[in-house]
Amino acid sequence: MPVDALLFDKDGTLFDFAATWNEWTEDLIRDLSQGQEQVTQDLAAVLGYDLGTSSFRPDSIAIACANAEIAAAMAPVVGHMTVAEIEHHLATSAASANLTEAVPLVAFLDDLLARGKVLGVMTNDAEISARSQLERAGVLGHFAFIAGYDSGHGAKPDPDPLLAFCREVGVAPARTAMVGDSRHDLEAGGAAGMRRIGVLTGLALHDDLAPLADVVLPDIGHIPAWLDA
Repeated sequence: MPVDALLFDKDGTLFDFAATWNEWTEDLIRDLSQGQEQVTQDLAAVLGYDLGTSSFRPDSIAIACANAEIAAAMAPVVGHMTVAEIEHHLATSAASANLTEAVPLVAFLDDLLARGKVLGVMTNDAEISARSQLERAGVLGHFAFIAGYDSGHGAKPDPDPLLAFCREVGVAPARTAMVGDSRHDLEAGGAAGMRRIGVLTGLALHDDLAPLADVVLPDIGHIPAWLDA
């Protein structure tokens, strides 16, 4: 069955995860710890971030969890902020993170649109962050649907936000592909009855994604060739 629509995860899919978020996360940890070394270490542990290598561990909650979950996990360590304040801080500060595109996005998305594909983004980040980052990358207008965990449709791995995309654009789930770098993305796609494309620009390895995916590609730039195959 042909693929008429593609729904993309954001971090680790449209944007390279490590190149975009490693430095930002270390700055976040240093900022919120307010110079308290024990808090710095505790925050890094909560986030699954290795301060020695300035990189995330593969089991980090930051990879697939929604900001609300991350904020709730951070709150016991960040004593001077409430969960709501941490959640807001994550959303607003992430909106201005330095972005590293997985591939040149304008050309890639232009090609998909020229093929008649309908495009969307569903991220477990906040919608305000997603829109800001997509706008800065010059691709906000390429997407017919943009949703975050806080957009009212739910969060991955639940299928509800994916099905909301299908309803919004009028394409059946069976003719839609979920594209993502994490098991949460692919689990949501499977539950929604979609095709599933895994990409390796996040932290998951091929063997992590392969059991859940129709195909695992090095990055989203290989999708056109897969569509043509």
